[in-house]
Amino acid sequence: MLTIHTLRGHVRMSTQDLLLAIEQAVGKGETDFFIDASGQHDIGGPLWNGQGARLTFTVANPGQRVGGMCLPGTEVVVNGPAPADVGWLNAGGQVTVRGDAGDTAGHCAASGRIYIGGRAGTRSGSLMKKDPLYEAPELWILKNTGSFSFEFMGGGTAVVCGCDSQTLPSVLGERPCVGMVGGVVYFRGPVAELPDEVRVEALDEADIAFLDRGLDGFLEAVQRPRRRAELSVWKQWRKIVPVPFGERHGAERPSLAQWRRENWLAGGIFADVFPDSGEHIGLVNRGVYRLRVPEWRSHAFEAPCEHACPAGVPTQLRHQLLRAGQEAEALRRVLDWTPFPGSVCGTVCPNPCMQACTRQNLDYPVQIGALGLESQDAKAPKPRHKSGRKVAVIGGGPAGLACAWRLARKGHEVEIFEAGPAMGGKMEQAIPRERLPEKLLQKEIARIGDMGVAFHVNCAVDKAKFAEIRGAHDAVVVATGGHVGRIFNWPGRERCRAGIDFMKAVNRGLKPKVAENVVVIGAGNAGMDAAAGAYRMGARKVTCIDVQKPAAFEHEMARIRALGGEIVWPCATREITAEGVICEDGRFFPAGDVIVAVGETPDLSFLPEGAPMFRAWLAPGAGQQILEGVFAAGDCIKPGLIASAIGSGNRAADACDAWLKGQPYVPEEGCAVAQDRLHVQWFAKFRKDDLPKPKDDHVRCISCGSCRDCGTCLECCPEGAISRKALPGGGFEYVSDPERCIGCGMCQGVCPCGVWTMRPNDPLAQ
Repeated sequence: MLTIHTLRGHVRMSTQDLLLAIEQAVGKGETDFFIDASGQHDIGGPLWNGQGARLTFTVANPGQRVGGMCLPGTEVVVNGPAPADVGWLNAGGQVTVRGDAGDTAGHCAASGRIYIGGRAGTRSGSLMKKDPLYEAPELWILKNTGSFSFEFMGGGTAVVCGCDSQTLPSVLGERPCVGMVGGVVYFRGPVAELPDEVRVEALDEADIAFLDRGLDGFLEAVQRPRRRAELSVWKQWRKIVPVPFGERHGAERPSLAQWRRENWLAGGIFADVFPDSGEHIGLVNRGVYRLRVPEWRSHAFEAPCEHACPAGVPTQLRHQLLRAGQEAEALRRVLDWTPFPGSVCGTVCPNPCMQACTRQNLDYPVQIGALGLESQDAKAPKPRHKSGRKVAVIGGGPAGLACAWRLARKGHEVEIFEAGPAMGGKMEQAIPRERLPEKLLQKEIARIGDMGVAFHVNCAVDKAKFAEIRGAHDAVVVATGGHVGRIFNWPGRERCRAGIDFMKAVNRGLKPKVAENVVVIGAGNAGMDAAAGAYRMGARKVTCIDVQKPAAFEHEMARIRALGGEIVWPCATREITAEGVICEDGRFFPAGDVIVAVGETPDLSFLPEGAPMFRAWLAPGAGQQILEGVFAAGDCIKPGLIASAIGSGNRAADACDAWLKGQPYVPEEGCAVAQDRLHVQWFAKFRKDDLPKPKDDHVRCISCGSCRDCGTCLECCPEGAISRKALPGGGFEYVSDPERCIGCGMCQGVCPCGVWTMRPNDPLAQ
């Protein structure tokens, strides 16, 4: 690697001298550069190696246009932020910025990839285009962009992940996509008002496949692989595409003479704006002449808590039932989405529902996790009718158990084949008992058995057994999880043991021996579990190391520190020796035992040829089917939270049920209510010591997106246009009388739940 320092004492190398030095080095065959820049422009520009070798540039402190006019075979990595024009006129290279990027990132890009590991500035993605002879350009942004993004975009693909941007009114800034005529912009989160020439659409299978393929490369490049699970909730994504010209203007453009004759002259000079009927219109109008019309749209959007839950549990519905005094039904209803309200929702889940709760903008999130514990003894009714169809589930972890539970409740006969000695998967095998009490877990597993699901333990499945199971059942669901510990190819890797294997031995009571000093590689929650297990087995000092900021929950890390453990990052492992772990930067951690907890992969060797794969995992289609009548769920598709496995099991069950009935499977897709439509100022703050019990916390629930029947709109309407209408069966709705309504928007402004919304008066707009 050639290192170029651009400051010598107080003398700064000019941009011209730096670029000439790089060009001369490339001409002499140099391919790998570290540029310690001091604001020089155009680093990593139009260069190539005569023998076709790849050029790599690692840059610190660049100036404008880093990676500008970058050619195929060139990779530029900026360790930190970069100013304006990152990847300007990119022609095929890969440009990675591991921090924020300035304005006009990806401006005029025509090919190649640009990865931004933070935010991008104003007019990012503007004038991107696609030459059909070359690979289309891609611009991936981890967080959000500034205003005027993707102006006059003519081609290529942009991906705005919206991470850490939940409080912004728009992840694309103001006035995005003006003049956009080509390409596509994928995004998560809210967007500002868009111009008429574009529209927002849901993702199709091809879109999901593109994002799924590209996410790993992007996140690895910007060193954020832990974001994978968060960004893989496809229902949170949408896309912006240009409206075809024919839809905007008709199939044929009228001639100027025709347009003048039929539009400009007919009816007067303002005929192209509004037909002049000669009628006098007052300043404040009702009925057809209102500028806006209110709509009461209760339940049209998901609450943020429901939208954030990987299992889709509609907690708001439970609170509505509790508010109505239907406690038993509220506690039972959660079983429609998960058989583990106590073990998962109330115990080991990080509760993304609570992290998304609107109430945290006022005081504290509603106590959704603790509410799950209230349902640990709830019972669900058995199905009245049996379908006569038999389904086998291979794997007794959270995904397999959730899938079996749902299928059994639909009337199917279900059997689970589990390789281990007990049901529960990693919940039973790898999570420490102090985190997940065995009695609670077994009680909820027994509820699944009581529903009629047959359990077969100590039943390893190979190719022959799989063929036997498949032949004896109408459908099969593969939910074997990930149980093969990942250990990278470090020198001395044979001295390591996989964290999953270690925790299985601990939980089975085998009391695996450990040394006094233990190093755990990986500081996620699995790493904390391994560290706790090591202390329980007699270790005196446990050090957890990770290459990035630990992904473990803060309370889990606090538990290990309280035991005397140490958590060190960033720290990349170079070698494992008999004495301990050596890191890339030379640091040494003494260890008699090294436990690796950096994730697991599934063992799918029992499947026949033809199952679609992505790396080590299964890659089913939208219906989660991998072979005819064979479906997949959980960590054998991709690793994630236990709640994610439950949600995956639910989807596999629904897809399998539809297939058994000969019906198409259409996955449910919901959209969260916009945060700017919710109003917490109507609610009193609570001190932490005064919070209600979980079953009574419905008093604090905002009821986002669903009417709580508070009557605030009825009382506040200045024209008395709103009335409450009772519906048959005990329901209700609020209606606005168009003869009284003036379209002022007061109802929308006072509604705490975001139920009232204002739309343009369509007849007036025509």
